[in-house]
Order: sequence, then C-alpha cells, then structure tokens
Amino acid sequence: MAANELVSQDALHRQLGLSDERLLDMYFMMVLARKYDERALLLQRAGKINFHVSGIGQEAAQVAAAFALQKNKDYFLPYYRDYGFVLAVGMTMRELMLSLFAKAGDPNSGGRQMPGHFGDKKNNIVTGSSPVTTQVPHAVGLALAAKIKKQSFVSFVTFGEGSSNQGDFHEGCNFAGVHKLPVIFMCENNQYAISVPIAKQIGEARIADRALGYGFPGHRIDGNDVFEVYRTVKEARERALRGEGPTLIEAMVYRLSPHSTSDDDLAYRTKEEVQHHWKLDGINRLREYLLQHSLLNDELEAEGLKKIQLVIDEATDFAEKAPYPRPEDAFTHVYGDEQEGSTNAGQ
Repeated sequence: MAANELVSQDALHRQLGLSDERLLDMYFMMVLARKYDERALLLQRAGKINFHVSGIGQEAAQVAAAFALQKNKDYFLPYYRDYGFVLAVGMTMRELMLSLFAKAGDPNSGGRQMPGHFGDKKNNIVTGSSPVTTQVPHAVGLALAAKIKKQSFVSFVTFGEGSSNQGDFHEGCNFAGVHKLPVIFMCENNQYAISVPIAKQIGEARIADRALGYGFPGHRIDGNDVFEVYRTVKEARERALRGEGPTLIEAMVYRLSPHSTSDDDLAYRTKEEVQHHWKLDGINRLREYLLQHSLLNDELEAEGLKKIQLVIDEATDFAEKAPYPRPEDAFTHVYGDEQEGSTNAGQ
C-alpha cells in the first residue's frame, strides 16, 4: 500500500464515514457556491441585477450540514445566505441565476421575490419569507407533522445570530423542546446582524446555551471546520430520529463580505478584522486538508474549476436571456381562480 493511501485510510473524513469522492464533492460544492456569489456581486456592480445578499465565508458550514442530511427525505428551511446549502441539496445553478435576474422561470417565486428567498418543492426546500426568523416555527411545524404521522425525517432550519433574538426563535424552541420534535436548529453566527456586532446583540456569550432553557442540547462549533459541522449535524439527525428531540447548533462563521450590495461594511468594522478572518476561511482549510492527504492536485483542481466556470457562465447566459414574468403573473398563487371556483361551487 502506498504511503498516501495509508494516510487516507486513517484520515478524519474516513472516520466520519465520508469517502474520498464525497469529500471532494463537498469541496467543489463549496467552491461552486463561492464562485456563484462572486459572479452575483459582479453582475450587481455591472447593473445587470438589482440586489444581492452574500454568503461568502459561510459555505463550509452550509455545505457540510447539507451533506450530513438526507436529500429527498428531510425538509429544509434555509435562510437568505444559504446558497451553498441549497445547491448541495439539489437546486441548480440555472435556478439560482433565474432568481438573481428575477425571471419567470425562477422556481422560488417566479421572479417576484428578492434573491435568497428560497422555496423549491422538488428538493423539500420550504418557502421562506422576508421577515427574519419566520422559518423557525415553520420548521417546528414540519417536525410536529413527522411525529404525528410517524414519518422518519427531520426538519433542518438555519438563521443568523440576530434571528435568535426574535420571538419566533424562542417560541419555536420552546414548543420543540416540550414535544421532543425531530428538528435541528442551526444558527450561522456570522458575528454581525447587519451592522450590529454580536457583543451588542446578546448579553450572554453563547447562543448555544439558550437550548438549555428549553430542555435540549446546544453545541457551539467551528463553522469553518467541515468535519466538526458534518459530525455535529449527523449526530443531531440521528438523535432526532431516535425520538430524543431537537438540537441547537451554533456554527461560528464570519461574514467576509458586506451585509448586502447596499451595505458599506467598513462603516462599522475594519479592513484588518476582515483580513484576519479571510485567513480562517473554511474553503481554504478544506483545500489544505485535501492536499495534505493527496486527494487533490493541481490537475484535478484545475479541471474542477474549469467545470465550475462553465456551469456558471452557461447559467448566467441562460438566465439573462430568459423571459421576465408577465404583469398578470403578479396574481399567480395569490387569489383563487374564478373559473375553478365557480366550477367547484356548482358541484
């Protein structure tokens, strides 16, 4: 056996049940999400789209969590920065671009909602809304349905640390704790609620500790460590399916970009602070791990980056040329159909 094969056999990812191929898939999915985000920022600056909310710096937590869950079985309630997560559970680059350009083919809202407001039935992504934290009680409701119907799935919901101060968060946690529901709450603590730093948001140091008040475990983890995220979410899922109730995970990440394309982040933080956190980036950390274990080389990386570039270029071109919604589409799924209503009334 070659030395690099021996190292790979004993590597951490194998201990967690991740094959070499799956770990590489995880890495390139994180890179795909990063490249999408960078393209979206360029498109906004070029005046081709109106608005973008970035997820740069949070891809490791998002993708690792998605890989620990079960596609087409579990239900997902992501928040507006979760591009890496929704790509990993089945959304396509074309679909993200259609949403970004507000085109009629956007699966989330038919081009009627801002980017990052996900809703995709075929991938079990539950529709979100603009008010923050409303997805938390929705996730709890899905978990309640799983328990009532005795179905073996979990609901997984993400949100920022600012959301953990909203009433929806506390009501959702309280109900889930009382009824021991199969729901995983994951707070992507990126240190800033728009321009408000974490020190000015909460009185205690750890959001994860809030779980204790509702009777279930809370874990603070390094969101830039894909292995720690994967292990923690996987264990939380197994615990939920055993009927042991919810888990709160506080994944410590950092928003490397401004809050949105309308934000001047240097008005409330320094370049030095941001540069420090770039050194902790989860994508670079996983890349170093792959290189150390001979799972990635220059040729494989170049091939993967080329494929990603082609996917993004094709999706951008496709979405830019796609038709916009018709004016009358504004009423689709808002009001009942008159003809259908009158027919039903006559039966």
